[in-house]
Amino acid sequence: MPDFYELLGVGRDADSDTLKRAYRRLARQYHPDINKEPGAEERFKEIGRAYEVLGDPQSRARYDQFGEAGLGGAGMPDMGDMGGFADLFETFFSGFGGGGGGPGARSQRRGPQQGEDLRYDLTIDFNQAVFGQEREIKIPHLETCKSCNGSGAKAGSRPTTCTTCGGAGQVRRATRTPFGSFTQVAECPNCGGTGQIISDPCGACNGQGVSQVRKKLRINIPAGVDTGTRLRVSGEGNAGLRGGPAGDLYVFLKVKSHPKLRREGLTIHSEVNVSYLQAILGDLIEVETVDGPTKLEIPLGTQPNDLLVLENKGIPKLGNPVARGNQSIKVNVKLPKRFSEEERLLLVELAGHHSARGPQHHHHKSGLFSRLFGEKG
Repeated sequence: MPDFYELLGVGRDADSDTLKRAYRRLARQYHPDINKEPGAEERFKEIGRAYEVLGDPQSRARYDQFGEAGLGGAGMPDMGDMGGFADLFETFFSGFGGGGGGPGARSQRRGPQQGEDLRYDLTIDFNQAVFGQEREIKIPHLETCKSCNGSGAKAGSRPTTCTTCGGAGQVRRATRTPFGSFTQVAECPNCGGTGQIISDPCGACNGQGVSQVRKKLRINIPAGVDTGTRLRVSGEGNAGLRGGPAGDLYVFLKVKSHPKLRREGLTIHSEVNVSYLQAILGDLIEVETVDGPTKLEIPLGTQPNDLLVLENKGIPKLGNPVARGNQSIKVNVKLPKRFSEEERLLLVELAGHHSARGPQHHHHKSGLFSRLFGEKG
């Protein structure tokens, strides 16, 4: 738990009226029914606990002497101006990552701050991923307020140096413990660590120096992207504070599946159905590719599940669109379930012709002929 006086933003010599005004102001600011930001409800509870303790003279006296460790009841030994075990641990570990409570973390709030990076998820079609495209998107992000040019102060005024911290953004407090004296560094409760006070805030941005707008952007999707590809658009994230640079926008791509084509690396896979006569005699057919309908030669004697290749009909290499993969086409041979008597006799004659060539040419016992005739062969 942070120091109760710092939570309420008052000095340790504050009277009861000052405490009450500070509590009411902060309670309105962080009330869960009004403030929906993450952490607001927890902050509201902390403020209530701080006022509950400091508003009672007896509990305040124990807190001033022992910190939170003295709130469990009277009769505790006098250990000096010890800020309680919570303050003690905070003093020991304030500079060691995780909680953001160290002096280094606090000092980052002073001066210009870089804006946050933003993420935008974009779904594109299969062909758009193959050949690339320029797309227009709309993103909500923070831009520097044009009314105050990012200062947060109303036109004609400007921020002043915080008198509590002297512009440092931090306050120091000496703490005596049984282990020695320590200096605790904390964010200035008066300026929130910025080192400046805005007495007359800008009405357009409520003193924030930035305002949220919805902006149109045209982004270039290069050829060869895939699901998971991340595009970086420099400077299109949230605006920085106090003159800091803007963050970046990262566009994460998701590619829709194609009803007939499937991608694997730079290779496109597809299937084509041919009749048994086309497989036996060969043919020139039309197949679907990302470049449109393309002629494919079915060689004489093509077997079921053979793979035929169309060169340079695959995916362009990302960053080098001239280099393209291939399209691999699996051949499905469709065998008829019924024959006319004339067709059956012709095929039996053909099978007999192949059998006459010798045992090494008994194709009717395997491959297409075994499927065509089965028990009839």
